[in-house]
Amino acid sequence: MKQKQPRITLYSTSGCAHCRQLKQWLQQRRIGFQEMDVRHNARAFKDFQRQGGRAVPLLMVGGQKIQGFDPKRLPAQLRKAGVNL
Repeated sequence: MKQKQPRITLYSTSGCAHCRQLKQWLQQRRIGFQEMDVRHNARAFKDFQRQGGRAVPLLMVGGQKIQGFDPKRLPAQLRKAGVNL
């Protein structure tokens, strides 16, 4: 039986190059996520602040926080947070 994937939320802004790279990286691997633009969505900004976000991109995987985009470290970080790659 396949384990349920944790909820993944990407906090980003439209002008952020690392945000676009992370989004593309996730999409290429068919990893489902919800994107929240912290610049244009007040609720997203409040959620971002509540999660302790200081800069984008911020990826919340279940209760785990992954700050920034480092493609070399990201697979291990996602697996640790319970994502099946």
